[in-house]
Amino acid sequence: MAKKNPFDTSVFSHQGFWQLWVSGLLIIIGYQAFPVALAVTVLDAGGSASTLGTILAARVFSSVLLVLAGGVWADRLPQKYVMIFADVLRALLTLGIVFASVAHAHAWVLALIVFIMGAGEALGAPASNSILPSILPAEKLPAGNALRSVTGRTGSIVGPALGGLMVATLGSKTTFIFVACMFLVGTSLLLGIKSPPKIVDVNRPSFTHEVKEGLKAVWAMPWVFWIILIASVQLMVVIGVETVLLPVVTRREFHGNGVFAASTALFSFGGVITAVVAAKYKSKKPGLLSIVSWMFFAAAPLGLAFPIAPWFVIGCYFIAGMSTEPFGVYWSTALQREIPTEMLGRVSSVDYMGSLALLPIGMALAGPVTKVVGERPYLIGATIFHIVLCFVMLAIPGALYFKAPRAADSPISEQGTEH
Repeated sequence: MAKKNPFDTSVFSHQGFWQLWVSGLLIIIGYQAFPVALAVTVLDAGGSASTLGTILAARVFSSVLLVLAGGVWADRLPQKYVMIFADVLRALLTLGIVFASVAHAHAWVLALIVFIMGAGEALGAPASNSILPSILPAEKLPAGNALRSVTGRTGSIVGPALGGLMVATLGSKTTFIFVACMFLVGTSLLLGIKSPPKIVDVNRPSFTHEVKEGLKAVWAMPWVFWIILIASVQLMVVIGVETVLLPVVTRREFHGNGVFAASTALFSFGGVITAVVAAKYKSKKPGLLSIVSWMFFAAAPLGLAFPIAPWFVIGCYFIAGMSTEPFGVYWSTALQREIPTEMLGRVSSVDYMGSLALLPIGMALAGPVTKVVGERPYLIGATIFHIVLCFVMLAIPGALYFKAPRAADSPISEQGTEH
């Protein structure tokens, strides 16, 4: 493997990158603090695992439903303006939750607000994923993706911990106001980014046609299609339930929110470590490294199945966090390298939608299913299922290199830009 310094100041010398980087940090802090505050608020109000699962699922379901439209807008309009609109929308909706809390609104009102909030994420995610090639040259994309990943994980450490602390000391309303401020301050930095203007084509195909083009582009790359599909099933069976049960199990077993917040923070810290490694070393088989690493996410449901001590659950989440980032760094770089720039927003939206398509089902069914089969049997089964699907993913032609099979016969070039 060839060593590189991903944190070379030359990355920040490219106009707009530092604004994007700092903006991402602030927004991620708010984004990650939000569900912690929401979960604690719902559970403190007497909500069950089913209630929490339904509210969390509403947010993801909305994202999945609208993300294809977000991908088209990301390709049609300057990405930074799409991101600004999405962040301002989320800030206003977060403030809406404050007013709903003051009015002691029913759970369905929170679910509706969270559902609309997911629309902001559906608009912002494809634009965020596709803006980097307009700021950095191709050879800097791995370093840029890694830096953004580390930033995201750093925000994911600070966000949940800060959200849990603020809820415990200042209350949920103050926490939601803080989240809204993070969105607004973060998105204001995007105004300074100068990206190439979009060329307006008066003969541009219809909106529906462009959505279909994005779907066809993914279908034309079987290695992309099958990896997205398998990941979607894994997220439904494992992450959907794990996301709901983490606060429920840890509050029940350890009588407070401390283990919940610590597990989430250590999960993110583990991701920071492996994101740095993925940025520093360029693997000849990034797909193999990513998928094998992803297998170790099984530690998360295993820790919840056997919550024998706080240190065990927290340690399992640290391992699970380390498992995620090689996939995040190498997969994003592969898509940015292989997909034409004019299609990247739409393909990113299909990736986002496909990966999360089944997650709301997993969240919504977390309470009812585990009540029927039992928490521990389900979590053990989910652990085994996750590992088996990782082996299936490894068998996909092109998966080992994150390239089409014809291009994967030879090692990836040093710069990673050969086609």
